Amino acid sequence: MYVSKAAYKSLEIEKIMLQFASRARSELGVFMLSRQEPFSDMDQVLKRQSLIEGYRRYLSIHGNLPWSSDVASVDGLIEGASETGMMSGEELLRVRVLLHLAGRIRDSVVEVRDDFPSLWTLARRVRDFSEDLERLSVLDEKGELYDGASPRLRDLRERIDELRRRIRRDCNGIINGSSSHMLQERVLSMRNGRSVLLVRQEFVGRFPGILVDRSSSGNSAYMEPNCVVSLNNRMVELRQDERDEERRIFRALTAGIMSRKGAVLEAQDVLGTMDMIYAVSDLMDRERWAFPEMAGGTRFRLFQVRHPMLGSSAVPIDVHCGGAFRVLVITGPNTGGKTVVLKTVGVSVFLAWCGLPIPAVEGSQVGEVSSLFSDIGDEQSIEQSLSTFSAHLKNIVNILEDSDDRSLILLDELGAGTDPQEGAALGVALLKTFKRRGSLVLATTHHNPIKKFATTTDGVETASVDFDLSTLTPTYRLIMGIPGQSNALAIAERLGMHREVLGDAEKVLKSGEASIETMIGELQKKTLHLDSQAASLAKERLEIEELKKAIEKERRDLERIKRRTIMKADREAERVLEEAERQAREMLRGLDEAAKSAADRELNKHKKGVKKSKERSQVRQAVFEAKEIKERGAKEIEVGDVVQVSGSGSAGEVLSIKGKRAVVLVGGLKIETDIKKLTVSDKKIRPEVSGPSISVSRPVGVPSSIMVRGMTVDEAMPIVADYLDRAVLAGYGEVTVIHGRGEGILRRKVHELCCRLPYVANFRLGENGEGGYGVTVVSFRD
Repeated sequence: MYVSKAAYKSLEIEKIMLQFASRARSELGVFMLSRQEPFSDMDQVLKRQSLIEGYRRYLSIHGNLPWSSDVASVDGLIEGASETGMMSGEELLRVRVLLHLAGRIRDSVVEVRDDFPSLWTLARRVRDFSEDLERLSVLDEKGELYDGASPRLRDLRERIDELRRRIRRDCNGIINGSSSHMLQERVLSMRNGRSVLLVRQEFVGRFPGILVDRSSSGNSAYMEPNCVVSLNNRMVELRQDERDEERRIFRALTAGIMSRKGAVLEAQDVLGTMDMIYAVSDLMDRERWAFPEMAGGTRFRLFQVRHPMLGSSAVPIDVHCGGAFRVLVITGPNTGGKTVVLKTVGVSVFLAWCGLPIPAVEGSQVGEVSSLFSDIGDEQSIEQSLSTFSAHLKNIVNILEDSDDRSLILLDELGAGTDPQEGAALGVALLKTFKRRGSLVLATTHHNPIKKFATTTDGVETASVDFDLSTLTPTYRLIMGIPGQSNALAIAERLGMHREVLGDAEKVLKSGEASIETMIGELQKKTLHLDSQAASLAKERLEIEELKKAIEKERRDLERIKRRTIMKADREAERVLEEAERQAREMLRGLDEAAKSAADRELNKHKKGVKKSKERSQVRQAVFEAKEIKERGAKEIEVGDVVQVSGSGSAGEVLSIKGKRAVVLVGGLKIETDIKKLTVSDKKIRPEVSGPSISVSRPVGVPSSIMVRGMTVDEAMPIVADYLDRAVLAGYGEVTVIHGRGEGILRRKVHELCCRLPYVANFRLGENGEGGYGVTVVSFRD
């Protein structure tokens, strides 16, 4: 989307982007946000939204990705090294920090790449820098070279250390010898890279040494003892050799980095993008911003949108344009918020086409806008000798030349700055021109002819900013569908304007314009009354819907109780019949053969009847259970529902739903799964109990193995943990977890879990005939 320079300036885009940049953790993120521009293709917008949403899902499940407060841009370092061929140790250290962090992020995302494809698409751009990091490991945390950076550097530093000890030994002989009374201080000092002693001024001529420097007070002098002159000379040579070797190493390390300059800058770009989406996500959480739906057609529909620079004082508004009308004329008093509406729409459309969230609630829509133009504010130019009106006209001429049927045009105070009649005529003509062209236009005005045009022309809609005459303050509410009054005379009266002045002003007003103002006032009153009625009806409708839901829930509950009562009675009847059959068999044992044969025939006849009754009961139970499951499955899953995860006996609470995926809290762990795998459950979630506790219940129906093959790690691990808890309580000595072969990720996670569980004695992979690498056999402690 193209944005004109005038729109960038009037919408204060740079200040808007600071809202995001202030939340970045590094200069990389700040730089990335500062150069954000709208995309030209909607697919790119959707990819950016998908990336940020993927990052937010990752945060909710796995927590923050790795980060370092020491990471910084290396652009300037690489540019400088292109000329000098060498980076300093501190500069190379900055490169190492960047490459190390990029590698850690890539390693974190690769483990969950199937669940977060958009995040992996970004992270996979980071190349393998293991060899580069190995070479850079010769630097310590200050950017200085370790002795082992090269054999020659180690040898030089060892020789320097030995020479330093000899110099100290010889100087200590003077400090502790017969010449010690000549010294100002009994310590060894350094001047100009040479070891010296501080000698009193009166002994300078008698001290066996060379004058190197004087103290600031002039009462003493730094002198190099004759006995260490040759040693100092050798030390200077070795120090120079050391610096030469360090430079050689730095050049070699720099050459390695420069040979992979493109990959290094690519890694920096990935980190900048990661920091950018962190800042965006943080703003979404703190300010409750949301992504708009990117819709077809040139239009927008914004709900509860607010200007981001007004903070908590902003009054949310609903505003839309496109579809039934493509020109929206906003009217109302000065300082009522008309210009803020224009800027809010412009900023929201700009952010949406950058793939960023907007300061509105979910459900808002932004369509296909190819360009954004504005004429807002006082553009008077002294240098070009342009009046305010002329400057506006020049800007509008540019808009006429560059706009098309997919442009969004924001015009503030249309027709102002010149004769009212001519200004209004020009304003109407401009709106007609843009309307014929098919552009999307939002314009503010005080001119009644423009208001009249808006209310009487198909494809043009009006809106007004509300004003409370009782307090003389704007409410900043936007009322769609009716024009607004300027209320100049009413405001003047409330502020104490003389009655005779007001009377003359009313006479000056033309009757046509006065009738328009009266009509507008009546329309506003009727609209507010209709709004009040609509709100009341909406409230009543909501109460009726809630009542219907309550009645339906009560009906389902009663039906469920009825079914369970019948099922319970059937089971009790089965038990009584089985007990009667058992007693009959006991009695048969005591009868003679003839009586036993007759009784046996009677018993068999009775058993056939019992069997038919049991079959009917089982069929009825199966029908009831199927009906109950169907009812539960038919209910739409909602946040807060207690659900059962397919393949698991565990119940959990739904924390969030995004599209066809849901995050469920099971046993203290969050898992993300397809919503189709969830069924509303009647199970109670046992609250977590702090401190030690003993369970005396013994789980029943616990199988000797569990199948989690085909599940993701997040889906499978809570199920495996719950199963192992129940299996050990059920008294098993050994159970089998079937995880499949695959890439081994799920197998490793199962093994890590077994290592943490105190009741697991050992575990092993399956043998031939048990499933091999596709299963893990877990043994419990006695």
